Amino acid sequence: MTDAVTVPVSERAAMLRRPWSLQARLMATVIGIVALILVGSAVAIGAGVGDALSKSLNANLEATTRQLQLFEPGPMQNVRDADDVLSTGRQTAGYLLLVDSPFDGVSAAVVDEDLDVTPLTAAQTAALTRDAAGRGLSTVTVQGLGSYRVTPFKAGTVTGIAGLPLSELESTIAEILTTILLVTIGGLLLLGVAVALVIRRSLAPLRAVADTATRVAALPLAEGDVTIAERVPAEEADDRTEIGRVGAALNTLLDHVGTSLTARQRNEERMRAFVADASHELRTPLASIRGYSELSLRGIRQSRETTGESRALAEATAQNTEQALERIQAQSLRMTALVEDLLLLARLDEGKELVYGAVDLTRLAVESVTDARAAGPDHAWALEVDDAPVVVAGDASRLHQVSANLLANARVHTPPGTHVTMSVTVEEGSAVLRVQDDGPGIDPAIAGGLFERFARADVSRARQTGGTGLGLSIAKAIVEAHHGTITVDSRPGSTTFEVRLPARPADPAA
Repeated sequence: MTDAVTVPVSERAAMLRRPWSLQARLMATVIGIVALILVGSAVAIGAGVGDALSKSLNANLEATTRQLQLFEPGPMQNVRDADDVLSTGRQTAGYLLLVDSPFDGVSAAVVDEDLDVTPLTAAQTAALTRDAAGRGLSTVTVQGLGSYRVTPFKAGTVTGIAGLPLSELESTIAEILTTILLVTIGGLLLLGVAVALVIRRSLAPLRAVADTATRVAALPLAEGDVTIAERVPAEEADDRTEIGRVGAALNTLLDHVGTSLTARQRNEERMRAFVADASHELRTPLASIRGYSELSLRGIRQSRETTGESRALAEATAQNTEQALERIQAQSLRMTALVEDLLLLARLDEGKELVYGAVDLTRLAVESVTDARAAGPDHAWALEVDDAPVVVAGDASRLHQVSANLLANARVHTPPGTHVTMSVTVEEGSAVLRVQDDGPGIDPAIAGGLFERFARADVSRARQTGGTGLGLSIAKAIVEAHHGTITVDSRPGSTTFEVRLPARPADPAA
């Protein structure tokens, strides 16, 4: 049996707890802060209003107490009891009075809600005397009457206690706090709705970014032919806002990724085509070498078996063997040339294989046209150069390879009788070599990839219509290694290859 893994309850709860969204956190933070502010304000307002009402009650109590008529009119000034004092005065409802006279004893009464005077019971009087004795302005609870703010007073030999009920003050404070609470709750609800709408609208671009990123993440980017059409909507990618800049940045990133994927796909297709083309080009000479090798071996075996027979058969066998070896040599040379071309491209890509020196393009053009005239007598060849030499810094043999390749291209891909002109000039500090012909032009379908490796107009790859398809790619690599450019402009009746190289003054001592 396998041991069960026990996960603590707290850890399970943490794993199952769903994290808060950004909108929920923002709403909780804003509403929480505002709620704290409102509660703090309510407490402060309640305390302030309660203190003000308490001071007003105290002042009213003291003013009313000073106006009490404790003595009867006349020379004797007899002390009046509490209910008599309250009956002859104009006291507010709830007013309480206790009078303690050394001759008449203690009396206490209160004005009820109907403004009638009601004596206090002995227990209420005793409790009031006990709770308020020896204290100044204070709050006491009178059984059956509630809380009172009381103050002691003294007039001659008479002492007493006067008080006003706190019920009205407490009711006012409760009403204020209730109003504040209701306003706070309503305000928080309104604030919650407003904040939710504002945050939801403000975070809409961020949600669009997240949705777009999620859709892009679901794409099979590892597959070959993948295009990323997903983008953040334009209205959610306004770079004038912070979140909008995130959407705009994601769109830019997706553009770059899409471009990279397209380039990767194109490179993979080129690599597959390169491998297929290289395999095709190498397969023919290898098959020839194998066939002629087998033929040679068969001839040698037959020669051994026919020893002593007719001399003519032996000579025929030797002749066949010699021809087979010649074909093997020819195919080996062809395969060697292809491998050397591939090796040259690899070295040029690494920035190697060039031996720099002073190269006279004028002389190079003369030699190249002379060679092309001998190789293609059925074409009309022309040369346009100035008397002054045009000198560049470069590898003479490689630049000769470029010019020879351009002329051979014009010879192979144009019909007999085509006029081919090579010119050398200096324009704006650059040496310009052009090869122009009036042939049928280049097929627009292949013009864009003309300088790619193994690019050929004849997809059947027949040997009579051209070479391996590496010539123009090698020419481009050589020119770019010399910090130059090679371009083509073709239309029916005129095709011009232009090579531009940095020119340098001719050496007078050369």
